Amino acid sequence: MRRSEVNERIREAEAFLQRFLFLLPPWAHWDPEQWRRESTRTRQVREHYLGWDLTDFGQGNFLRQGLVLFTLRNGSPAVPEGKTYTEKVIMLRDGQVNPFHFHWNKMEDIINRGGGTLVMELMPADRETEEASRESFTVYIDGVARRCEAGERIELAPGESITLYPYLYHKFQAEGSDVLVGEVSKVNDDKRDNRYLKPLGRFPTILEDEPPYRLLVSDYDDPRFGLTEG
Repeated sequence: MRRSEVNERIREAEAFLQRFLFLLPPWAHWDPEQWRRESTRTRQVREHYLGWDLTDFGQGNFLRQGLVLFTLRNGSPAVPEGKTYTEKVIMLRDGQVNPFHFHWNKMEDIINRGGGTLVMELMPADRETEEASRESFTVYIDGVARRCEAGERIELAPGESITLYPYLYHKFQAEGSDVLVGEVSKVNDDKRDNRYLKPLGRFPTILEDEPPYRLLVSDYDDPRFGLTEG
């Protein structure tokens, strides 16, 4: 993705969050220069990969298959005595898809915080082969059990949520309007805990055609931005 597109998508996400009066921490609005000035105080933010995250899954069609996320809080798999939970907010455009994947370790609640309908499709994974299974299974929607067939369409209206367990392939998309999606989960590790049904890239390669408007979590370790010594 070009940095100019990344910048545009983050500006759109900021406006979208403002419509829902969903407020972010002050550092969410820092430019790269302020990150450099504050690098000695933001080690935990950077080490836990809090902040802006954007992907097109390496497919080059963000509006069809992509996400803008913001991680508000997260623990570290390497520090078991620390935080054991994660909170994210996801801005999902109408028709935009988060493709089939599961997590080996993470259990999560996915919440429709407002906007259109959040459409889920789920398939259990075989724990030995990790391939999708056609077996029926039970999920919980706001704590209420629902028996499902593999690939069945599950529609979540604003205010509804679903609990997703490890080894459960899930795909979701927005329908009818953009959706503000919440995620509450165990500690998140996007570098090592995503198994896609079809091989995809989690973090985009950025072509630097203009300066960053906001830094992405994938920028924190880039020596060009001068944060690695903080």
